[in-house]
Amino acid sequence: MKAFEKYTLKDMEIKNRIVMPPMCMYSSDNTGTVQEFHKMHYGARAIGGTGLIIQEATAVEPRGRISDRDLGLWSDDHIEGMKNLVQNIKGYGAKAGIQLAHAGRKSESRSAIPVAPSPIPFSDDYRIPHELDLEEIKKIAEKFKEAAKRALLAGYDLVEIHAAHGYLIHEFLSPITNKRTDEYGGSLQNRTRFLKEVIQAVKEVWPDDKPLTIRVSATDYLPGGIDGDEIVRIVNEVKDRLDMIHVSSGAIAPAEMNLYPGYQVQYAEKIKKECDIPTIAVGLIKDFDQVEEILRNGRADLVALGREILRNPNWVLSNMNNQNIETKYPDQYFRAFK
Repeated sequence: MKAFEKYTLKDMEIKNRIVMPPMCMYSSDNTGTVQEFHKMHYGARAIGGTGLIIQEATAVEPRGRISDRDLGLWSDDHIEGMKNLVQNIKGYGAKAGIQLAHAGRKSESRSAIPVAPSPIPFSDDYRIPHELDLEEIKKIAEKFKEAAKRALLAGYDLVEIHAAHGYLIHEFLSPITNKRTDEYGGSLQNRTRFLKEVIQAVKEVWPDDKPLTIRVSATDYLPGGIDGDEIVRIVNEVKDRLDMIHVSSGAIAPAEMNLYPGYQVQYAEKIKKECDIPTIAVGLIKDFDQVEEILRNGRADLVALGREILRNPNWVLSNMNNQNIETKYPDQYFRAFK
């Protein structure tokens, strides 16, 4: 079964093709530190057989949090908790990734006024963001670099840069939210400049033999925004410094979306084929047969199961058992798989 084959990316060998994607748990406190819940939450998915676990959006600075209960990696004080979390994940056979993020204008943290490429709020329910000046943009790229260095010290196998879902990097990429007239706005090359600078900054501290990925929104679902063809052009601008693209969609601004199991797979397939780079497919996927179809037809290299792995931490072990595939089940749970 393709879903349970090993997969190698740089120095990282994953025991199967199943990924737990980043999903915010809003379970820290104002310090942004790892709590007992996080150890149990991620540990349970590692015990359940998930090959790669990518930790929830982890803020590179306090004002970059989505909420005041997000995890953070803006301080050396965070390293020890992250190190314990990584050991917990890897101790049960999964690989540990972390998504480094900045919420931009969608931050609901009360630590500071949110920031963005242009002073346009997400909706009437959000605050008007502060428009970043050139020096501030450079400083945020450095924040990503510092967070990546801490991620390395904590022992993560993979870093994912969050450039999707309407958060700061996506805000620079999309014409809907980027109305700048300087070198960060207008042309596609200008709108990708901040992403390139963040990637370059992270690459200065993240080893070449460890995977570096980005999460993208392949379409904004709005006129004048990013669409499937433009995301290909964006990925082609940056792919030479990356190892894989995690493909999502939407959330730059309120929009109508037609949701169904696998609704985003078409974009992972398009990027994989037209940009010639490995991809992760995600989007309400839950059935084993659908996972197999995606992988066997070469539509993506890995498949992420978000809500389904929240519902069933043992998705991998359960489906291996259902398919009569021999594996070493946790000794404590052997009765469940006889």
